[in-house]
Amino acid sequence: MAHSSVALESAVMSGPHATVGEDEYLQTLYWLLEAGLPMTGANVARAMQLAAPTVHEMIGRLQRDGYITRARDKTISFTPTGERQAAEIVSRHRLIERFLTDVLGIPWDEVHEEAERLEHAMSPVLEERMRAAIGGARTCPHGHPIFAGTRIPGVPLADVQPGAELVILRFENEAEDLLRYLREVGLEPGLAATLVDSGADEIVLDAAERRCVITRSVAETVSVTANPSPPPRVALPEQLVLATQRYGR
Repeated sequence: MAHSSVALESAVMSGPHATVGEDEYLQTLYWLLEAGLPMTGANVARAMQLAAPTVHEMIGRLQRDGYITRARDKTISFTPTGERQAAEIVSRHRLIERFLTDVLGIPWDEVHEEAERLEHAMSPVLEERMRAAIGGARTCPHGHPIFAGTRIPGVPLADVQPGAELVILRFENEAEDLLRYLREVGLEPGLAATLVDSGADEIVLDAAERRCVITRSVAETVSVTANPSPPPRVALPEQLVLATQRYGR
């Protein structure tokens, strides 16, 4: 479901007028969908670090406003309108992150929360100019696709066996404290490395001119391609929270 910049701009100008709060929830639901996690109120509450009653109220509002539907088992699905709105806000967020990093020179471990503050106030004209400024970039600085439908499948780094050659695809948990840790240990999307040791507590990678040591729990949140590759597996949902505090604030 890749969008051209023209199509995205048109959708932004003509689409439904979701509130900032609704956009945050739609963004979280879209993130769950991408990660292969069940779209449920419980997972939304876990991801956003919010109380279940608060989430239940907003989920009901999203359903009344036509963005989602809920099955009898409480599983959530997007309506076409809801999926379009969610894809647009996610794309805008990742575009801003890439612009802040590539054009303004802000370190990639500092842009997630800043993009949260900017994404709701950006005009279609500014969005189009940002897209021109980032050139051919296809992902945010943390490896997530800017355009819907272009996500490359990966496996958790924690599952890769010693001796495998791998490439870092993306960081599934974008909490800034975790991104800071990943940067400090030397990991970044696109990094090619060899996994040399996989212990109970730590995983050791050899990359060009550097050795990276990462805790196994954090390795659960890092998606990679590997050769040989372990079987596909969805990363643990309790470790894929979007922030250590209330999401986006």
